[in-house]
Amino acid sequence: MIHKCKQWTLCVLVLVAGLCPMAFGQTQTTGLPQTADQDSTEEVPFRVIANYKEQLENRIIARGNVEIHYKTIKLFADRVELDTETKDVFAEGHVVIQTPGDVISVERIQFNLDSRLGTFQNVFGRSLPNIFYEAETVEKTSEDMYRLTKGNFTSCTQPTPRWRFSFSRANLKKADYVEMWNSVVRVKKIPILYFPYLKYPLDQEGATGFLMPKLGYNGQKGFNYSQSFYWAIRRNMDSTINMDYYSTQGLGGGLEYRYMFTQGTGGQLNLYYFKFKNDPELELPENAYLIRFSHNQPLPYAFNLVADVDYQSSYEFLREFDNNFRRAVVSNRRSQVFLQRAWSYFNLSMRASRFETYYTDRENSIIRYSLPEVGFSSSQIKLISPLYFSFYSSFSAWKYGWAYANRQGTDYKENYEDGTQRNSQSISFSPVLTLPFTSIPWLVINSSLASNMSFDLQSYAPNTKNIVAEPILRKNFTFNIEFIGPTFNKIFLDDEDEPKVKHIIEPTFSYRYESPVEQSDRVITSARYFTRAHYVSYGLTTRVLVKVDKMPREIFTFGLSQIYFLSPEDSPMQGFEVDGKIPEFSDINGYLRYYPGTKHSIDFSMAFNHYHTRFSHLRLGANWGAPSDNLFLRVSWYRSLNPYFDNTWGERHQVSFYTGFKIPKINLDALGTLDYNIKERKLLYAAFSVVYHYQCIDFKADVKIFYFREKPEAQFGISIGLGNIGITTDFLGGLTDSEHARTNNPY
Repeated sequence: MIHKCKQWTLCVLVLVAGLCPMAFGQTQTTGLPQTADQDSTEEVPFRVIANYKEQLENRIIARGNVEIHYKTIKLFADRVELDTETKDVFAEGHVVIQTPGDVISVERIQFNLDSRLGTFQNVFGRSLPNIFYEAETVEKTSEDMYRLTKGNFTSCTQPTPRWRFSFSRANLKKADYVEMWNSVVRVKKIPILYFPYLKYPLDQEGATGFLMPKLGYNGQKGFNYSQSFYWAIRRNMDSTINMDYYSTQGLGGGLEYRYMFTQGTGGQLNLYYFKFKNDPELELPENAYLIRFSHNQPLPYAFNLVADVDYQSSYEFLREFDNNFRRAVVSNRRSQVFLQRAWSYFNLSMRASRFETYYTDRENSIIRYSLPEVGFSSSQIKLISPLYFSFYSSFSAWKYGWAYANRQGTDYKENYEDGTQRNSQSISFSPVLTLPFTSIPWLVINSSLASNMSFDLQSYAPNTKNIVAEPILRKNFTFNIEFIGPTFNKIFLDDEDEPKVKHIIEPTFSYRYESPVEQSDRVITSARYFTRAHYVSYGLTTRVLVKVDKMPREIFTFGLSQIYFLSPEDSPMQGFEVDGKIPEFSDINGYLRYYPGTKHSIDFSMAFNHYHTRFSHLRLGANWGAPSDNLFLRVSWYRSLNPYFDNTWGERHQVSFYTGFKIPKINLDALGTLDYNIKERKLLYAAFSVVYHYQCIDFKADVKIFYFREKPEAQFGISIGLGNIGITTDFLGGLTDSEHARTNNPY
């Protein structure tokens, strides 16, 4: 039977022993007070204090308020038998033993003062910093390892713990972990969860073990159970293994592996596989998988390798199961390897890649391959002041085409299957002369002249769009000149006549000319048509700078700009006619940025089409406060359309909110997000999460509503965090524990 009064006994004995070591009556000693270090190999005397004591040869028997002081060990008991040669101790009756980092209260103990190993009966113990345990028996097998049977464990410091684990047996390794068998989690006295095996970390900085499971319910997928296991492999690598069960859909499993080595080598791998139920009454899709991989690798001779993969076997699975809203509504696949080296004035880069974008409403994808792209360039090298030289050269082999989905009643084929994709191989070289002018403080002039040469190994056959293996050589030159200024500014002084605010007005004007290219209609591009630049651009920018901590900081910026095409028939506007004419002016672009502080900002941009007197682009981002504050809010509003077409394909009009607040008085944190499609007047996504910190317990509940899915669904989830055991996070949401911090949006 485990004593229920052990904690009170322990507190009284420790207090009395610490304040008045001589308070137990008559004192009898067998040696001097200890002065030797614990690790000394010399014989260390011990001290025995008791109301009654007798010694027979090497055996000491003591009764009544017995104390034994030996090295860093203190033992208190009603009755003690001690072998002075072997240092074996048998004690019983209100036994308390103190060692560095431990205080243990027991009924009976067999213990060796030198090895510090022994067996304890009916135990209540405390291991620093705040680990409390009870057990029928405890066997100390090494300096930092205990074996417990039939007991319970908690890290709560309340007289009545808010939570605890009961177990049939357990191993406790000081400052590392407690592993338990047949463990039951109890909140107060109510059993909540059962674990056949559980490992509780005592080290708060990443210890191996199971995270607390997450329970939930989904209107379309049924009951949901998620469980993660965290594996602290080494200090430089870890892994999280996850399992998701949906009662009406199936079972999924995931792996996240992170690593970091010396000299910047590191990366992360995420794998996920979902197996749907075999139910003949349900039309479930094929099993699906996700692969996400990123890697950075410094190589010999100052080369650096970067690899990046984001692939899913099914866009439909991503949309229906991925709980990260930002990713679930974006249908992209990418895989690329990038190799780079920079030295002195030069830079070498090589890339092989595949990019795919899926259009849900058209049920097809655009795919581009680069196999490979190689670039070799230089930064500006001074020839004769102020004349600079630079160049860019490249080799590019690419393919571009549609990949149609299988649609009933259609005979679409992938461009790559029937050989109609666009593809090209080209070698190009472009030397550039740059002449900057900065002699006038209020005026900057940058001018450049470039010669462009490109040798294309394929081309369109004359007057067709059939690709043939007929090389063509493109040659032209580019001239560019840019004027920044004249700049006007005014400085405002504070009460002490010190500069406080500076207002700057900065006009800009540039002219760019690319000479015509012969046989431009035979040049293969991924765009609908070949373009060249011949335009002037102009704009005006105004800035406000404020002196903060003796340094200027830009808090307000407003700018307007527009392009006038001198050769509109060769410009990007050639496909957008107005009253039978190609537009000569681009949209009027503007932006406004206001950053009065690190926690508050407004960022606005727009594009206005004066031909149709309508905005083609509007975007607003606003922040109030930071996620670490008691209250914060982020708003993002976006609208775009093509003013030259009556159809609304590609038109977007959407607003999103992300907010959170803390109520410290009641230990409550809350986060919420909402995305609304203004164009279609429907809610896309809403989520709300609340965490209640009840001393050493964290209760978390969240609600997510996915309106953008084929069948709108509501998802409910609850989880509990106990001490050092974190909560299983949403693996399909693509987030780790660290990413669930308030500095990031967990939705």
